[in-house]
Amino acid sequence: MIYMYNIAVIGDYGSIYGFSSVGFDTFPVRNTQQARKELKVLANSNYGIIFITESLMELLQADCEPYNEQAVPCIIPIPAFAGVTGYGESRLRRYVEQAVGSDIIFGEQ
Repeated sequence: MIYMYNIAVIGDYGSIYGFSSVGFDTFPVRNTQQARKELKVLANSNYGIIFITESLMELLQADCEPYNEQAVPCIIPIPAFAGVTGYGESRLRRYVEQAVGSDIIFGEQ
């Protein structure tokens, strides 16, 4: 059986408005509380991937945790217009280490 999922992007308007041009559903938010509500609705809807700006996702860590053990939705941090916080990279590093037992992507040679 084939499942068709949508892709959502949550963040400040300036950081996410361009994603609508490639067919992603954008959900601009103004504060953490609004983002928290939006995440919950989207995660329980037909969204397979939810991109969230790094700075916002850092504030929503506890809200994202329940979805980490599920295949869908996949919640992925993206850089915001204001710049990179490093949260996305540190999260990726942690998952790679957990999956393979060592830091094969970012580790020093």
